[in-house]
Amino acid sequence: ALYLGHGAPPLLEDPEWMGQLGGWAAGLPKPSSILIVSAHWQTAPMALSATRPVPLVYDFYGFPQHYYDLTYDAPGAPDLAAKVKGLMPSSEPVLERETRGLDHGAWVPLMAMYPDADVPVLQMSMPDLDPKRLYEVGQRLAPLRGEGVLIIGSGFLTHGLPFIREYFMGKPGAPQWSIDFDDWAREALEAGDLDTLFDFRHKAPGMPYAHPTVEHFAPLFVTLGAVARPDDAPTFPIEGFAYGLSQRSFETR
Repeated sequence: ALYLGHGAPPLLEDPEWMGQLGGWAAGLPKPSSILIVSAHWQTAPMALSATRPVPLVYDFYGFPQHYYDLTYDAPGAPDLAAKVKGLMPSSEPVLERETRGLDHGAWVPLMAMYPDADVPVLQMSMPDLDPKRLYEVGQRLAPLRGEGVLIIGSGFLTHGLPFIREYFMGKPGAPQWSIDFDDWAREALEAGDLDTLFDFRHKAPGMPYAHPTVEHFAPLFVTLGAVARPDDAPTFPIEGFAYGLSQRSFETR
Protein backbone atom coordinates (compact mmCIF):
# COMPACT_ATOMS: atom_id res chain seq x y z
CA ALA A 1 0.00 0.00 0.00
CA LEU A 2 1.46 3.33 -1.11
CA TYR A 3 0.83 7.03 -0.72
CA LEU A 4 2.57 9.24 -3.24
CA GLY A 5 2.76 12.77 -4.58
CA HIS A 6 1.56 12.63 -8.17
CA GLY A 7 2.52 16.03 -9.53
CA ALA A 8 1.30 17.73 -12.68
CA PRO A 9 2.02 16.34 -16.16
CA PRO A 10 5.21 18.42 -16.66
CA LEU A 11 6.85 16.31 -13.95
CA LEU A 12 6.92 13.50 -16.51
CA GLU A 13 9.81 15.48 -18.00
CA ASP A 14 11.66 15.74 -14.67
CA PRO A 15 14.41 13.08 -14.78
CA GLU A 16 14.89 13.01 -11.00
CA TRP A 17 11.21 12.54 -10.21
CA MET A 18 10.79 9.97 -12.98
CA GLY A 19 13.80 8.10 -11.65
CA GLN A 20 12.43 8.11 -8.11
CA LEU A 21 9.01 6.76 -9.08
CA GLY A 22 10.41 4.29 -11.60
CA GLY A 23 13.00 3.01 -9.16
CA TRP A 24 10.36 2.65 -6.46
CA ALA A 25 8.14 0.53 -8.70
CA ALA A 26 11.10 -1.58 -9.81
CA GLY A 27 11.73 -2.53 -6.19
CA LEU A 28 8.16 -3.72 -5.62
CA PRO A 29 6.69 -7.09 -6.56
CA LYS A 30 4.84 -6.65 -9.83
CA PRO A 31 1.16 -6.27 -8.88
CA SER A 32 -1.63 -8.37 -10.30
CA SER A 33 -3.61 -5.14 -10.63
CA ILE A 34 -3.67 -1.62 -9.23
CA LEU A 35 -6.43 0.13 -7.29
CA ILE A 36 -5.77 3.86 -7.10
CA VAL A 37 -7.52 6.66 -5.22
CA SER A 38 -6.73 10.14 -6.49
CA ALA A 39 -7.10 13.59 -4.96
CA HIS A 40 -8.96 14.57 -8.11
CA TRP A 41 -12.03 12.35 -7.84
CA GLN A 42 -14.50 12.86 -5.04
CA THR A 43 -18.09 11.76 -5.53
CA ALA A 44 -20.81 10.21 -3.43
CA PRO A 45 -21.80 7.46 -3.52
CA MET A 46 -18.37 6.00 -4.06
CA ALA A 47 -17.69 5.14 -7.68
CA LEU A 48 -15.33 3.05 -9.80
CA SER A 49 -13.87 4.15 -13.10
CA ALA A 50 -14.37 2.31 -16.37
CA THR A 51 -13.45 -1.36 -16.25
CA ARG A 52 -12.44 -1.22 -19.92
CA PRO A 53 -9.99 1.16 -21.63
CA VAL A 54 -11.50 4.60 -22.28
CA PRO A 55 -9.81 7.97 -22.95
CA LEU A 56 -7.92 9.59 -20.09
CA VAL A 57 -9.28 12.55 -18.17
CA TYR A 58 -7.15 15.65 -18.90
CA ASP A 59 -8.20 17.53 -15.79
CA PHE A 60 -5.73 20.43 -16.03
CA TYR A 61 -5.66 23.70 -17.89
CA GLY A 62 -3.23 25.96 -19.70
CA PHE A 63 -0.55 23.38 -20.52
CA PRO A 64 1.07 22.77 -23.93
CA GLN A 65 -0.91 20.58 -26.32
CA HIS A 66 1.40 17.57 -26.11
CA TYR A 67 0.23 16.86 -22.56
CA TYR A 68 -3.32 16.45 -23.89
CA ASP A 69 -2.08 13.95 -26.46
CA LEU A 70 -0.62 11.56 -23.88
CA THR A 71 -2.21 8.13 -23.54
CA TYR A 72 -1.98 5.33 -21.00
CA ASP A 73 -3.70 2.23 -22.32
CA ALA A 74 -3.62 -0.02 -19.27
CA PRO A 75 -6.01 -2.98 -19.30
CA GLY A 76 -9.29 -2.61 -17.49
CA ALA A 77 -9.90 -4.45 -14.23
CA PRO A 78 -13.49 -5.75 -14.17
CA ASP A 79 -12.62 -8.61 -11.80
CA LEU A 80 -11.08 -6.16 -9.34
CA ALA A 81 -14.15 -3.92 -9.60
CA ALA A 82 -16.37 -6.85 -8.67
CA LYS A 83 -14.17 -7.66 -5.68
CA VAL A 84 -14.19 -4.04 -4.49
CA LYS A 85 -17.98 -3.94 -4.64
CA GLY A 86 -18.15 -7.24 -2.78
CA LEU A 87 -15.99 -5.89 0.05
CA MET A 88 -18.27 -2.93 0.72
CA PRO A 89 -21.26 -3.25 3.08
CA SER A 90 -24.80 -2.69 1.84
CA SER A 91 -24.68 0.73 3.50
CA GLU A 92 -21.83 1.74 1.15
CA PRO A 93 -23.17 1.60 -2.42
CA VAL A 94 -20.62 1.63 -5.22
CA LEU A 95 -21.45 3.07 -8.63
CA GLU A 96 -19.78 2.22 -11.94
CA ARG A 97 -18.75 5.08 -14.21
CA GLU A 98 -18.22 3.23 -17.46
CA THR A 99 -17.08 6.29 -19.42
CA ARG A 100 -14.74 7.85 -16.86
CA GLY A 101 -11.06 7.35 -17.60
CA LEU A 102 -8.13 7.76 -15.26
CA ASP A 103 -7.50 11.35 -14.15
CA HIS A 104 -4.03 12.86 -13.95
CA GLY A 105 -3.70 11.95 -10.28
CA ALA A 106 -3.71 8.34 -11.48
CA TRP A 107 -2.12 8.24 -14.92
CA VAL A 108 0.75 10.66 -14.29
CA PRO A 109 2.41 8.56 -11.54
CA LEU A 110 1.49 5.30 -13.28
CA MET A 111 3.21 6.46 -16.48
CA ALA A 112 6.36 6.92 -14.41
CA MET A 113 6.04 3.70 -12.41
CA TYR A 114 4.60 1.28 -14.95
CA PRO A 115 5.34 2.85 -18.34
CA ASP A 116 4.50 -0.34 -20.26
CA ALA A 117 0.86 0.02 -19.12
CA ASP A 118 0.67 -3.75 -18.73
CA VAL A 119 -0.96 -3.88 -15.29
CA PRO A 120 -4.77 -3.64 -15.04
CA VAL A 121 -5.83 -0.41 -13.31
CA LEU A 122 -9.01 0.59 -11.52
CA GLN A 123 -9.64 4.01 -10.02
CA MET A 124 -11.96 4.53 -7.07
CA SER A 125 -13.46 7.82 -5.93
CA MET A 126 -13.41 9.20 -2.41
CA PRO A 127 -17.00 9.38 -1.10
CA ASP A 128 -16.04 12.35 1.07
CA LEU A 129 -12.96 13.81 2.77
CA ASP A 130 -13.55 12.54 6.30
CA PRO A 131 -10.32 10.83 7.47
CA LYS A 132 -12.02 8.18 9.59
CA ARG A 133 -14.43 7.18 6.85
CA LEU A 134 -11.63 6.95 4.29
CA TYR A 135 -9.61 4.87 6.74
CA GLU A 136 -12.56 2.46 7.08
CA VAL A 137 -12.79 2.20 3.29
CA GLY A 138 -9.10 1.30 3.25
CA GLN A 139 -9.65 -1.36 5.92
CA ARG A 140 -12.29 -3.02 3.75
CA LEU A 141 -9.90 -3.01 0.81
CA ALA A 142 -7.03 -4.53 2.80
CA PRO A 143 -7.78 -8.18 1.82
CA LEU A 144 -6.98 -7.31 -1.79
CA ARG A 145 -3.33 -6.91 -0.87
CA GLY A 146 -3.15 -10.65 -0.24
CA GLU A 147 -4.17 -11.17 -3.87
CA GLY A 148 -1.33 -9.06 -5.22
CA VAL A 149 -3.31 -5.85 -5.66
CA LEU A 150 -1.29 -2.66 -5.22
CA ILE A 151 -3.36 -0.02 -3.40
CA ILE A 152 -2.26 3.56 -4.06
CA GLY A 153 -3.39 6.81 -2.49
CA SER A 154 -2.32 9.63 -4.81
CA GLY A 155 -2.13 13.21 -3.55
CA PHE A 156 0.63 15.50 -2.29
CA LEU A 157 1.80 15.74 1.31
CA THR A 158 1.62 19.53 1.26
CA HIS A 159 -0.37 21.37 -1.37
CA GLY A 160 -0.50 25.07 -0.52
CA LEU A 161 -0.47 26.21 -4.14
CA PRO A 162 -1.70 29.76 -3.40
CA PHE A 163 1.34 30.38 -1.16
CA ILE A 164 4.31 29.21 -3.24
CA ARG A 165 4.50 31.68 -6.11
CA GLU A 166 8.13 32.58 -5.38
CA TYR A 167 9.09 28.87 -5.42
CA PHE A 168 7.58 28.45 -8.86
CA MET A 169 9.72 31.42 -9.88
CA GLY A 170 12.86 29.55 -8.84
CA LYS A 171 13.33 30.24 -5.14
CA PRO A 172 15.10 27.24 -3.57
CA GLY A 173 13.97 25.36 -0.48
CA ALA A 174 10.50 25.37 1.02
CA PRO A 175 8.37 27.65 3.22
CA GLN A 176 8.44 26.92 6.92
CA TRP A 177 4.81 25.81 7.00
CA SER A 178 5.61 23.09 4.43
CA ILE A 179 8.69 21.96 6.35
CA ASP A 180 6.80 21.89 9.66
CA PHE A 181 3.88 19.90 8.23
CA ASP A 182 6.27 17.43 6.58
CA ASP A 183 8.15 16.85 9.87
CA TRP A 184 4.89 16.44 11.77
CA ALA A 185 3.49 13.94 9.25
CA ARG A 186 6.68 11.89 9.23
CA GLU A 187 6.72 11.63 13.02
CA ALA A 188 3.01 10.72 13.22
CA LEU A 189 3.36 8.10 10.47
CA GLU A 190 6.43 6.54 12.07
CA ALA A 191 4.60 6.38 15.40
CA GLY A 192 1.41 4.99 13.87
CA ASP A 193 -0.46 7.82 15.63
CA LEU A 194 -3.79 7.60 13.84
CA ASP A 195 -5.65 9.89 16.24
CA THR A 196 -3.19 12.69 15.57
CA LEU A 197 -3.33 12.13 11.82
CA PHE A 198 -7.14 12.05 11.83
CA ASP A 199 -7.15 15.46 13.53
CA PHE A 200 -4.58 17.01 11.19
CA ARG A 201 -6.74 20.07 10.57
CA HIS A 202 -6.25 21.12 14.20
CA LYS A 203 -3.02 19.40 15.26
CA ALA A 204 -0.72 19.77 12.28
CA PRO A 205 1.62 22.78 12.22
CA GLY A 206 1.48 24.70 9.00
CA MET A 207 -2.28 24.45 8.60
CA PRO A 208 -4.15 25.79 6.75
CA TYR A 209 -1.28 26.85 4.48
CA ALA A 210 -0.16 23.26 3.91
CA HIS A 211 -3.68 22.28 2.82
CA PRO A 212 -6.08 25.18 2.18
CA THR A 213 -8.29 22.39 0.81
CA VAL A 214 -7.60 18.87 2.00
CA GLU A 215 -8.23 16.58 -0.99
CA HIS A 216 -4.50 15.98 -1.59
CA PHE A 217 -3.95 14.72 1.96
CA ALA A 218 -7.16 12.66 2.13
CA PRO A 219 -5.99 9.66 -0.02
CA LEU A 220 -3.37 8.98 2.64
CA PHE A 221 -6.11 7.64 4.92
CA VAL A 222 -7.22 5.01 2.39
CA THR A 223 -3.61 3.84 2.26
CA LEU A 224 -3.35 3.72 6.04
CA GLY A 225 -6.58 1.74 6.31
CA ALA A 226 -5.20 -0.86 3.91
CA VAL A 227 -2.12 -1.39 6.11
CA ALA A 228 -2.02 -4.70 7.96
CA ARG A 229 -1.19 -2.99 11.26
CA PRO A 230 -1.31 0.78 11.79
CA ASP A 231 1.87 0.68 13.86
CA ASP A 232 3.89 -0.90 11.03
CA ALA A 233 6.48 1.77 10.39
CA PRO A 234 6.40 2.98 6.78
CA THR A 235 9.41 3.54 4.60
CA PHE A 236 9.84 6.77 2.65
CA PRO A 237 11.23 6.07 -0.83
CA ILE A 238 10.71 9.71 -1.83
CA GLU A 239 11.41 12.72 0.40
CA GLY A 240 12.30 16.36 -0.12
CA PHE A 241 10.50 19.29 -1.69
CA ALA A 242 9.48 20.41 -5.16
CA TYR A 243 8.42 24.03 -5.69
CA GLY A 244 8.20 24.35 -1.92
CA LEU A 245 5.82 21.39 -1.51
CA SER A 246 6.64 18.16 0.31
CA GLN A 247 7.10 15.18 -2.00
CA ARG A 248 7.20 12.72 0.91
CA SER A 249 5.76 9.39 -0.19
CA PHE A 250 5.59 6.15 1.75
CA GLU A 251 4.93 2.46 1.49
CA THR A 252 4.00 -0.34 3.86
CA ARG A 253 4.25 -4.03 3.05
